[in-house]
Amino acid sequence: MVSGFRYRVVSVVGAAFIAAIAVLMANASSLQTLFTTAVPVFRRLPPTVLTGNKLTLVVVTTTLVVVGSLMPLFKPRPRRILDTILLAQRRTVTACLALATIGYFDYTYRLPRSTLVLATIGLLIGLPAWFVAIRRRPVEKERAVIVGDDSEEIADVLDEIDVPVVGYVSPPSPYYTGHNGVSSERAVTDGSGEALLEDLDCLSGLSRLEEVLVDYNVDTVVLAFAQPDRAEFFGALDTCYEHGVDAKVHREHADDVLTTTTRGDEVLVDVELEPWDWQDYVFKRGFDGAFASVGLLAFAPFLVVIAVAIKIDSPGPILYSQERTAEFGDTFTVYKFRTMIPEDESVMPIEDEANDRITRVGRFLRKTHLDEVPQLWSILVGEMSVVGPRAVWTDEEQLLEETTDMWRKRWFVKPGLTGLAQINDAKSTDPAAKLRYDLEYIRRQSFWLDVKIVVRQIWKVFADAL
Repeated sequence: MVSGFRYRVVSVVGAAFIAAIAVLMANASSLQTLFTTAVPVFRRLPPTVLTGNKLTLVVVTTTLVVVGSLMPLFKPRPRRILDTILLAQRRTVTACLALATIGYFDYTYRLPRSTLVLATIGLLIGLPAWFVAIRRRPVEKERAVIVGDDSEEIADVLDEIDVPVVGYVSPPSPYYTGHNGVSSERAVTDGSGEALLEDLDCLSGLSRLEEVLVDYNVDTVVLAFAQPDRAEFFGALDTCYEHGVDAKVHREHADDVLTTTTRGDEVLVDVELEPWDWQDYVFKRGFDGAFASVGLLAFAPFLVVIAVAIKIDSPGPILYSQERTAEFGDTFTVYKFRTMIPEDESVMPIEDEANDRITRVGRFLRKTHLDEVPQLWSILVGEMSVVGPRAVWTDEEQLLEETTDMWRKRWFVKPGLTGLAQINDAKSTDPAAKLRYDLEYIRRQSFWLDVKIVVRQIWKVFADAL
């Protein structure tokens, strides 16, 4: 990646150049005529060619609006290629809507609709391609950073890794004496860091991991933590995932992550941060958005009826909220229609039949699965997916981790409204069976498997309701 100030200059100049070229090409007479005559949908748009000051005003205005909309992309930050494309396209759409709005309210700014549509098409292609092109620059050799707090594991990594290591990043520790938790003596958790790591530089604390990835052009991160249940362990994996950086872990922690290969006797194990192919990922996200949108529109007329029934049946709020675990140990708030009498909850999962707190309306909502409708909003905004391992209450998650090995492997996939465990009636009361189905889904996952699970879940809902 072109780094620092140079990246900012290159990205801004490139975006401005592409915006100007897109408008000039869209303003060409031959392209205007071809577009408005050959494309049936746009035949009603008259071909309009701007000249002189009008063209200059349009080019300058478009360039400024586009550059302003792309501000988040000008920060030198590694991203996955798919994330770069999607972010660039979203920002481009925002810029083009702003241009259409300016033209609607300001009659001195004449941007013909045919020119705007053609320029938008060009920008949607050109800008993502540009930011992908400057996302990385060729390097002569790979660069790795070790992230962790266990000096002995770091020493093992140094003995086994065949990629040049530029340094290590370590989270705050009681042994640190320096600013922001970084010791000038390069001490780590057991206080022996100087002896074991005398040839390895401490680059920063964990809070600056993103900056380290940019500044040192890192493409591999090796985790060497004493305990994988630390928030820093999965936080570092999350950072690697977001920025398209490869991750490896010590074999002692391989049961807590998804791996790409059979371990054997290898000390370092590759982590499978992205188990989806990018094509399936695009289809899945599109399906999630369509499913959630249609569902919310379809159930909109019944939402008020359900809310009134809940209030009449028992005192308390209409919606029930709970913190649940998302990808890489992150959390989000899930909302459902309240089905129980409000009081403190127990982390021990129990069957509905044995739960005397469920209200009369609540039993109907659970039987028909209508209590799940508010979660469609979480799917629409991207916090959940339609299909995936069921999101678990954060307090309950700790209990399930203690009783079930490899539970954290579920964290590598976005939680879902339904999943392979749900259509096979595997619940949290049987965590081993639930985990078995969830891991099977992670291994087999594809867009078409999601479709099959949704069809079976819809059929199951109708069967339960009848």
